[in-house]
Amino acid sequence: MHFALLAESYLAAAEAESALKATDDGLIWLENNAEHQFYSVVHLCRGQAFCLLEDFRRGQAEYEQVLSTACRQEGKLWEIRAGTSLARLWRDQGKRTEARDLLAPIYDWFTEGFDTPVLKEAKALLDELA
Repeated sequence: MHFALLAESYLAAAEAESALKATDDGLIWLENNAEHQFYSVVHLCRGQAFCLLEDFRRGQAEYEQVLSTACRQEGKLWEIRAGTSLARLWRDQGKRTEARDLLAPIYDWFTEGFDTPVLKEAKALLDELA
């Protein structure tokens, strides 16, 4: 988690290369220690870093990896976070319908917590895509 927090700090300062280095270190640590609970947050940070570097193909691949893992592990928080990030990327690429079709079913799964920042962000994006 420390590597993810460090990466998020670098991302907030728009230091994508440093964020990628932190996530690389985090992935090594996760593999060496057979820890997988922070796998999604590390890959989400990687996706954000790649998008900041305008490597949208690799950013999308990272978001899709988080979505796949979250679905497999039934991790709805990571699913909505990755879905929102990927939908935002697709919106920016002019793929508005695909973005909405991806995010709407994930958002609709939730029955509470609509006042949380994660769900507020997803809802605002869905409203924009409507």
